[in-house]
Amino acid sequence: MDFNYDDDQLALQDAIKSLITLGTPGAEHPTRWAGYADMGLLGLPFEESVGGMGAGPVEVSLVAEQMGRTLAPEPYIEAVVLAGGLIDACGTQDQRGRILQGVADGTRIPIFAGLEPGHRWSFNAGGVRARRSGDGWVLSGVKEPVVDGALATVFVVSALIDEEHVGLFLVDPAAANVSAYSTFDGGQAARVSFTESPAEPLGEAIDRCAEISHAVAATQIAYCHEALGCMEAALSLTTGYLTTRKQFGVTLNRFQALNFRAADMYTSVELTRSIVMWATMVLAESTSSTHDVIEAAARAKLQASRAGRHVGQEAIQLHGGIGMTAEYVVGHYTARLTAIDHLLGDGRAQAAKLVETLTEHDVVDALP
Repeated sequence: MDFNYDDDQLALQDAIKSLITLGTPGAEHPTRWAGYADMGLLGLPFEESVGGMGAGPVEVSLVAEQMGRTLAPEPYIEAVVLAGGLIDACGTQDQRGRILQGVADGTRIPIFAGLEPGHRWSFNAGGVRARRSGDGWVLSGVKEPVVDGALATVFVVSALIDEEHVGLFLVDPAAANVSAYSTFDGGQAARVSFTESPAEPLGEAIDRCAEISHAVAATQIAYCHEALGCMEAALSLTTGYLTTRKQFGVTLNRFQALNFRAADMYTSVELTRSIVMWATMVLAESTSSTHDVIEAAARAKLQASRAGRHVGQEAIQLHGGIGMTAEYVVGHYTARLTAIDHLLGDGRAQAAKLVETLTEHDVVDALP
């Protein structure tokens, strides 16, 4: 399996690095979103017919990693990969052209409202229901947490259309009650309440559980790339600190025990890179089934969860007292890694999901 980027991907990577630079953690950069659009990043995964670039998951992963390295606060993964992916997969030609064109040019930000209070990491809607009203549909219920919900120009909402099937609907934020709040990593989320809110079916009003599962898995893989960017930045900060900070008249990298701990951090990062890139290739392969993509995403997110905790905690420990201050960026990387772990299912949830698939694999004989 070739993990090397081709020339076009390397050129894109360099362009992304020049655009997305480290800013104040949690601070918004309104002009940068327009820069993403000008470079074509917001339309990367979409067809050229709807204003996109026709690229794939590998190209999207390059953006996600750089956003992790720079702690970029913009809702790229939420708007482009998750909500945009659902619109691309389920929308009519008119909906795709109308909304995805706006996503690509930076004028529209779709946000997926899928999670509900009391339904931890489950997208099988139970509290939000859709019903016909005249010639249209209306929704009632609550979605929370909705990551970056206050930034939405249109919500993609999952809702029960009967007692068994979950459909997807487009809702104008003006027709909902959106209560935003800050999250511990410097980001934001919202509680979104619908009360007989007018809704437009995304495509047909049919069961969309398969499409939701695939989009969530693709988003988990993108979040893993963001986590990888955070880990690489935290590792670089830590090794730089060890080679410059002096104790007892010598730099900290002269102490063997600290070198071993930094080496363990590097091992965690490289193991994560291998499995996350493999998962991205599974997603990019046209012959992969939704089941294959879901399992690959679970494996990648489990590794990213464990490695993120290890790298983040060690980065703070090896920095000593300065690592505990809010003014120093290494703590912000750790906070973001913790948040990514809990987005769309943490490491324990992924391990439980993988345990359920054990019987699907062949049995191997133990070594003598």
